[in-house]
Amino acid sequence: MTEELFREDAYRTECEAKVVAVNELGGIVLDRTIFYAASGGQPGDSGLLSWDGGQTRIATTVKGKTPEEDIVHVPAQGEVKPAVGASVTCRIDWDRRHQHMRMHTAMHLLCSLLPFGVTGSNFTAEKGRIDFDAGDQLPTREDLQARLNALVGADAPVSTIWITDADLDAQPELVRTLSVQPPRGSGRIRLLKIEGIDLQPCGGTHVARTGEIGPLEVLKIESKGARNKRVSMAFAAGV
Repeated sequence: MTEELFREDAYRTECEAKVVAVNELGGIVLDRTIFYAASGGQPGDSGLLSWDGGQTRIATTVKGKTPEEDIVHVPAQGEVKPAVGASVTCRIDWDRRHQHMRMHTAMHLLCSLLPFGVTGSNFTAEKGRIDFDAGDQLPTREDLQARLNALVGADAPVSTIWITDADLDAQPELVRTLSVQPPRGSGRIRLLKIEGIDLQPCGGTHVARTGEIGPLEVLKIESKGARNKRVSMAFAAGV
């Protein structure tokens, strides 16, 4: 299993690691990593692996298909691969990761303002969207945008805490997603806590305070079915 350094420190941009495997598709597996693997709507990190005598550009990072390949670093097309056993320096594309952290935390703010089941979500470095099982109960775009930016301006602290499977079973209301459940079996579940605003299971990367997100714009609210409503947002122009 790859040690996931980003779980404890999302601001870490560099680490040393060892190559434990290169799979049949050329994906690189390390013993430890700062690269986030795409999941939960958050894109995988890109960046660079370098070693004595070479380097390879990582186009994205994904979940592997076996426990031995739980995180796979996918090289850009035509890149050379390090040898198994090689020591490498990992560097993520920090500006892109930080955008993901800001938008992911903004998604939690949006979720906190709309107390409905979540039927889907996705985001990039520029914008994000969440689908809610809300019927006709959503506020106006202008009102929602004002409330979002008020939470950003509150500069609330953001942290993670860990609970057990049994703890989550005793608090099922913490899970907002209707079709996806938090992974179980490891003995503990990671919660994202925004002080006084949000608390729910999440394995992604986030900023340390809501003020770091910056001003947001609600782009549109649209129907995607009889009850499903999609809210799209982005960083405000010029931010």
